[in-house]
Amino acid sequence: MSRPLRIALPKGRMMDEALTLFARVGAEVEPEVLASRRLILPSADGRFEFLPVKSGDVPVYVESGVADAGIVGSDVLDEGDPDVLRPLDLGFGGCMLAVAAPSGAPYPYLPGGGMPRVATKYVESARRHFAGRGMQVELIRISGSVELAPLLGLAHWIVDLVQTGRTLAENGLVVVEEVSRSTARLIVNRASHKLRLEEHQRLIADLEKTSA
Repeated sequence: MSRPLRIALPKGRMMDEALTLFARVGAEVEPEVLASRRLILPSADGRFEFLPVKSGDVPVYVESGVADAGIVGSDVLDEGDPDVLRPLDLGFGGCMLAVAAPSGAPYPYLPGGGMPRVATKYVESARRHFAGRGMQVELIRISGSVELAPLLGLAHWIVDLVQTGRTLAENGLVVVEEVSRSTARLIVNRASHKLRLEEHQRLIADLEKTSA
């Protein structure tokens, strides 16, 4: 008997929404399992094993074949462009990748024609965006809270994910341009899809029906 399909999930709100979706298709994780310190969470029906990992690691687990499939925001896929199948937009976890600047700051050009500095975790996505606009910027990779960069003069603008905009507002920043929209996507390992086609087809059909 083959092992359950392994599904990598991003820790946090998207994982909670994903587990709710799986519960609707009969693959609930028992509360005591969720409350435990277990690193692999089996579904009660035995079909799946869920792997809670950092959002940016989901495509790594899936592309390598450690996980058969995963759920991750399209912003992560756009940034890293992993070699995985992307059969389904699940529709939840909606947010926007955007350029933000201090309220009242000039955009898209600086007075005097200087080169803008932009702080972001999404360097490749930001690079493509500004190149598409024909703008030259200096990109500064930040792994922590990028909102701090304009406050301390490290950067003029930031590129970051925005959901409610509350964090931006609390730090005196406003969205000045949308880069892209992001939603949760089901991704699948190519080899696993071939070897376990029937299981993947059932998974896709179940999730598609439930998320519609």
